[in-house]
Amino acid sequence: MLLEGLRASRRLIRRVSPGSVLLLCLYLPLLAHAELPDQPLDVVIYGASGAAGTRLLNEALRRNHRVTAVTRDTSRIVGGRRNLQIVEGDIVDADSVARITAGADVVILSVRGSIDGSDNPASTVHRVAVEQLVEVLRAAPDSQTRLLIVGGAGSLEVRPGVTYAESIPRLLRLFIPRELRREIAGHRLALAYLATVDDVPWTYVSPPKSFKPGRRTGAYQLAGKRLAYDARGRSRISMEDYAIALLDEAERAEHIHEHISVLGK
Repeated sequence: MLLEGLRASRRLIRRVSPGSVLLLCLYLPLLAHAELPDQPLDVVIYGASGAAGTRLLNEALRRNHRVTAVTRDTSRIVGGRRNLQIVEGDIVDADSVARITAGADVVILSVRGSIDGSDNPASTVHRVAVEQLVEVLRAAPDSQTRLLIVGGAGSLEVRPGVTYAESIPRLLRLFIPRELRREIAGHRLALAYLATVDDVPWTYVSPPKSFKPGRRTGAYQLAGKRLAYDARGRSRISMEDYAIALLDEAERAEHIHEHISVLGK
């Protein structure tokens, strides 16, 4: 019987064309970590047209979730895809936020910039948006909507009580772009506010130092709120793998009211 099985396997292999084998090799990485959830979620993504937001949108659709992509410029998002609704929305407009997020299972916030163009960290979009979303979700009757925030590496600790941003020597801080300094300070304010919120389920997910578009490997590790490094001393993750980690948290809800980070493997 074993001999017959081997002969059958040889006949099957001979019938597979080289082109089919090549296509299989190309698609295998895409199949990694592609299990569909038991119950698709209704996911709202603010900042869905940005670099990270685009990867989050693609990952959510890959998992068969129903996605509402919110942006100020709908032309920046490719439409016509199954389970995707593209809407124009303003994160600082409470009525707009309440209408768009009503009934959502998860709201993902992936925004940056300044509301009024000033250098005041309190006016950063992510700081204002976090409070706006919390207030709207808090006011919604019987809301079970969870809030996931794309954070920054500057707010991660290098030692207890000292963030990565604070550990940078004063002289070197002068060379950090003004917009980045404002963004880091805005994230710290957002986290300080979230620390007071215990009636709306939130999770703040920081990437490591290097956070860029790259390859989707499906491999990552959770690292708490400490700045972490891999075995080769690197602190990095691709936006594609970060999206996997964040959507895993969206589905599993394992880190409610926590600041966590993810690291590539």
